[in-house]
Amino acid sequence: MSRSRPFWPRSAVLPLLAVVLFACGEDGVSPDDRIAGGIDLDLLFAPATSAEIASVSADWAARTPTAEGVVVELDTTVSVLALEARVRVVSHVVDGTVRHYGAVITPPTLAAPAPVIVYAHGGDSGVELDQVLFTVPALGDAADEFVWIVPSFRSETLSFGSDRWTSDGAASPWDRDVDDAMALLDVTFDVEPQADSTRVGVLGFSRGGGVGLLMSVRDDRIDRVVDFFGPTDFFDEYVQDVVEEVLDGSLRELPGIEVLNSDFIEPLRNGQTDIPSVRLEFVRRSTSLFADRLPAVQIHHGTADEVVAVSQAESLIAALEADGRTDPGFQPFLYEGGTHNPLALIGALERTRDFLLLLLQ
Repeated sequence: MSRSRPFWPRSAVLPLLAVVLFACGEDGVSPDDRIAGGIDLDLLFAPATSAEIASVSADWAARTPTAEGVVVELDTTVSVLALEARVRVVSHVVDGTVRHYGAVITPPTLAAPAPVIVYAHGGDSGVELDQVLFTVPALGDAADEFVWIVPSFRSETLSFGSDRWTSDGAASPWDRDVDDAMALLDVTFDVEPQADSTRVGVLGFSRGGGVGLLMSVRDDRIDRVVDFFGPTDFFDEYVQDVVEEVLDGSLRELPGIEVLNSDFIEPLRNGQTDIPSVRLEFVRRSTSLFADRLPAVQIHHGTADEVVAVSQAESLIAALEADGRTDPGFQPFLYEGGTHNPLALIGALERTRDFLLLLLQ
């Protein structure tokens, strides 16, 4: 049986249309919608879908961040505190054209294959090996039982004393950062026979905390990761507030924010990209969406952190708990009043040492 369409007389339609337009505003936007810079934030930050997560996973699986054209740029031995270490600065090509620099730090006393720790630095200003070398002894008497590797990230400088090496490529916080670190891990196993590929940990701070988490999601060689106040969820209210400020013309001093603005947010505002594309960039930077793939993980975050809000750690903790993680390899620590500084998180360094020392077993 056919169904006839209802007939609305013109005299009824016009008042109804006026009511709808008034309710939605002149642009057809509801007063309840969150609009900044012409962008609907409710659409931009709607929960990630399984299709989006699958799309990012497929992209990762298709990448081959292997190292080619390896060159040892510097090979020297130094003494820092009680540690003597061989330091090699190496370069290699990633993605066919990008020459990347990193360092391999090996105690010359190693007599057997040793665990590897990836040191993922914070900030956007590159990494200083002199500072890293003062971090290594934090593992105490066992400091000389590990091989450490230190990636720079694309467009950044690796410095050691008065020497400087700058990696090629466009900056890509929390995305190609991971590719570069994975490729440097390959180089380490090639140039250092004492590096044990079956025992690998990551220690990351701030931006590097996010890199370490994502690296451990993507690279099954990673056995455990320590995250100090790294970003984990680009859909939470903290990131929403930051993006809304950017769209309104205010840019906080945060790791990675300039690249996110120039590559994604500004093009979105100008119509050069669209919301679905930007959402995928947020998905690929959100470890909390891939929590079920994490190995042993230790999380450190202060409740008074004004750089990366503690909600980022809380989001990852909630995702891990939802995945049923109760094993000893899941160690979350929130520090009341702690700030964006590992020294302000009382007991964190000791916990980090004990967690990484398990790689020796």
